[in-house]
Amino acid sequence: MTTLLFSHPVFQRHEVPPGHVEHGGRYAAVDQALKAEEFAALDQRMPPLATREQIELVHSEQYRLAIEEAAPEAGLAQLDADTFMGPSSLEAAMRAVGGACAAVDAVFAGDPAGAATNAFVASRPPGHHAEPERAMGFCLFNTAAIAAIHARTHLTKLGGAKRVAVLDFDVHHGNGTQAAFWDDENAFYASSHEWPQYPGTGREGDRGSFDNIANAPLATGEGSEAFRRAWGEILLPALSDFDPGFIVISAGFDAHHADPVGRLKLDEADFSWVTGEIAAIARDKADRRLVSVMEGGYDLSALAASAATHVKALMAA
Repeated sequence: MTTLLFSHPVFQRHEVPPGHVEHGGRYAAVDQALKAEEFAALDQRMPPLATREQIELVHSEQYRLAIEEAAPEAGLAQLDADTFMGPSSLEAAMRAVGGACAAVDAVFAGDPAGAATNAFVASRPPGHHAEPERAMGFCLFNTAAIAAIHARTHLTKLGGAKRVAVLDFDVHHGNGTQAAFWDDENAFYASSHEWPQYPGTGREGDRGSFDNIANAPLATGEGSEAFRRAWGEILLPALSDFDPGFIVISAGFDAHHADPVGRLKLDEADFSWVTGEIAAIARDKADRRLVSVMEGGYDLSALAASAATHVKALMAA
């Protein structure tokens, strides 16, 4: 049993305008950090392209086709104020989803290469702002939400609890995941995030149609103590009560104190701690089934160090 790493050069080639914070250097920094000797035991795999059926677990056929049609052969296409596509962007987004679904399959021992304890998908573009019918916030497809619903197909075959969860510690609220899960009694979403902050969603009172949403807004400038209290006293107990059969992490590292976009004051130790706590619930409730997908993080040094400590925690789980 081991930790899988899904990565691909196309994640660096997803194009954005000069000066955009979500640039290819983000992937390069994480990729380089995970080449260190301490990560030699990772089982590295190439992510396949997502199928249309996988994408449509969360997004409509109409939306999928619109994203495909928007992909330019040259130059950049602008989908909203800060979301862009270049010639490699569609492939990158499809391999992000395909990698996350392949990671789910491997964790369920569903592929011939064998089983894994957990997996990290080092991908871009991020996904948690993508709503079922709308691209936004750098995001095209909601990778984490799709991976969770894909995991439910495995749970259905096993005949056990069909409940899946996405846990999100990005500095921004994952409005897309919340929207996708709001009316789904077997899908749980929990998020800690800065408030106020883009995209303006994720109020503490947002609970979902089945009390299946848990938000813990953190005030600008708060750090480790508030973050650990939010997870330890609110979000992790809610996750445990939900009793998931599979857990997906939306692993954003822009709550780091060095990040230029967020204004929380976390450090690598906080990401390591929360990863270990989530992994412990995965062990107790979900037979260790856990997949993590990369979201935000825009200071390259902080992103690389945070992703590395996150992966080390997965390897130790």
